[in-house]
Amino acid sequence: MSDLSQDRPWGSWHVIEDGQGYKVKRIVVHPGKRLSYQTHQHRSEHWVVIFGIATCVVDGVEVQASPGQCIDVPMGAAHRLENRHAEDLQIIEVQQGAYTGEDDIHRLEDDFGRATPQDTDA
Repeated sequence: MSDLSQDRPWGSWHVIEDGQGYKVKRIVVHPGKRLSYQTHQHRSEHWVVIFGIATCVVDGVEVQASPGQCIDVPMGAAHRLENRHAEDLQIIEVQQGAYTGEDDIHRLEDDFGRATPQDTDA
């Protein structure tokens, strides 16, 4: 797997640019698929829809976004991106924060069995 592109069960992502404190990705979500409901400790995200209709959930609030529309995901907010339509959804994602690594993902729910285990320490 490359650090610049990855295929995922829901589609794929490709890093367009990666700099100090930010990363820019093109994300493709296949029809009927959705990303995990997740949070990030170290970054916020700004999504710009470039093709298709995005169904976005941020902290339990669902909105739809069309090409040219944007969704902001604050650091720590639970969020999910979904494609309920017949064509691929494409967005540009701008991540901002001190750390933008792929391991800063805490999956709350996942359609593909990748949810992050809960801490069992009492």
